Amino acid sequence: MTQDPFLQSLHKAHSDSQNKHTYFLLAAAGAAIGFAVQKTEGQILSWWLLPVALATLLWAASFYFGCKNIDLVQRSMSANFNLLQLKQGMHPEQPPNPQVCEAAISGVTQALHVNIERAGFYARWQFRTLIAGAVSFIVWRVIELVRFN
Repeated sequence: MTQDPFLQSLHKAHSDSQNKHTYFLLAAAGAAIGFAVQKTEGQILSWWLLPVALATLLWAASFYFGCKNIDLVQRSMSANFNLLQLKQGMHPEQPPNPQVCEAAISGVTQALHVNIERAGFYARWQFRTLIAGAVSFIVWRVIELVRFN
């Protein structure tokens, strides 16, 4: 089962782009947390800091979701590789019985779909929580401006 080289390169480019996007969002969340900590350093704990605390928690959630997304994408790639090996009869633990092999293919396919769906969920929430954290941080900055003027 040979695939068109153009399709392979297109798939690789798409996969690389998704990975870069995920890692960019991870870096942005980490930098945002550091920035929030730096901006609040030395301030006395008060309710005025609730929006920045919420922003920090949202950015931490974004970081977590990004890590989960990466883990599930890796699991999906591994499951996909196993599925291709099973379908080509080249898996190192290939079941000798055709019915058992079909059951293995079915199980791996189902796991692959579940992992892909969950990875998509975490990717969406990685972005959403990053943006929500930014909005919360901006709200805090506006409150700070109003409070001191």
